[in-house]
Amino acid sequence: MSIGRPAIETHFANKEKVGSSSSSRSGTSSLGRSDEIVVRLARVWEDMLRVQPITPDQNYFDLGGDSMLAVQMFTRIEQEFHVKLPLATLFDAPTVRELALVLQQETSASSWSPLVAIQPSGTRPPFFCVHPHGGEVLIYRDLARHLGLNQPFYALQSQGLDGSLAPLKTIEEMAELYLKEIRRVQARGPYYLGGYCMGGAVAYEIAQQLRANGEDVALLAMFDTPNYAHLETPTFLEGIYYTSERLIFHIANVLSLDSTEKVKFLNERMRLFRGRVPVWMSMAYGKIPSSSAGSVSESSALGRVWRANFRACAEYVPRPYAGKITAFNPAKQFRRLKNPNLKWDDLASEGLELVLVPVNPPGLLAEPYVLQLAKVLEVAIDGAIRNRET
Repeated sequence: MSIGRPAIETHFANKEKVGSSSSSRSGTSSLGRSDEIVVRLARVWEDMLRVQPITPDQNYFDLGGDSMLAVQMFTRIEQEFHVKLPLATLFDAPTVRELALVLQQETSASSWSPLVAIQPSGTRPPFFCVHPHGGEVLIYRDLARHLGLNQPFYALQSQGLDGSLAPLKTIEEMAELYLKEIRRVQARGPYYLGGYCMGGAVAYEIAQQLRANGEDVALLAMFDTPNYAHLETPTFLEGIYYTSERLIFHIANVLSLDSTEKVKFLNERMRLFRGRVPVWMSMAYGKIPSSSAGSVSESSALGRVWRANFRACAEYVPRPYAGKITAFNPAKQFRRLKNPNLKWDDLASEGLELVLVPVNPPGLLAEPYVLQLAKVLEVAIDGAIRNRET
């Protein structure tokens, strides 16, 4: 292989020499349009993922890609190909070859929808899971995967992620929009709802609106979701203590893994941190300077969504719920989230079932710890199904 030439480009060049000498005689490029897109796209992936070489059929997530890095990568793709794609495209096209086909069709953001079919097949009742503060839903991929191919899994992402619409301002507005999308998949109950962090509060409001319309909610699952109406803004010292706790939890997660898993986990955390920096900058300053490398439009949009979602949570005052809540909380918790006022017990007329997951808070949706959440969630779904059958 010649020095500096990507392996994937050499692969397609050799393929052309063997199978299509006529193209060179006619004066066209040695690479067809689809192959050219694959080569250019692979270069973007190699640069962003820092993995070389990347072949056409390698999976983005298997290569260590995550939701925050995808924000930067899709900005680079927009700059390179002048096509803006929603992040959730990675669910349907997780390889270079598949994503290249989407780009070749010049799919635009006009096809964007709050509803994302992460795992649409299966005979069990569909589970609908709402985004956390960040607004995107790639974080639910591993949870859906561990629930199995027979469990339909749909996620709801924030309006505004594509940059064409403003983020919604209230939990009630989000619930109303997401409920319309849910009913496109499932017209009548019983419904199985859930969400992580802020997503649990939105799921709570969706359940309220469903019950107000006489529909049956079989399961309302809240993953590490406090009652934000009673969550006070931390003082400076409380913020420092929270950050130190988070570091301790991360260290505990690392120490619980074997050597191979430790390296993989640390690499993923570094990629996550690298991906979040532009979003944090966008939240702090309102925009990313044009001189910043990549991640301008996607990070700005994600920053606006994040700020809007934080405000919506802070202003949401939940009403009493005429049903049961199932809360999935990590076995260990941040000190400021142990306040009894942050629980939902007094709001659920049919009571709150607390399920403690044997993980630390930062690991609830991260591999390999997410498997523990998937196990207890599957048990809860099975129980809700049986209750509706008797």
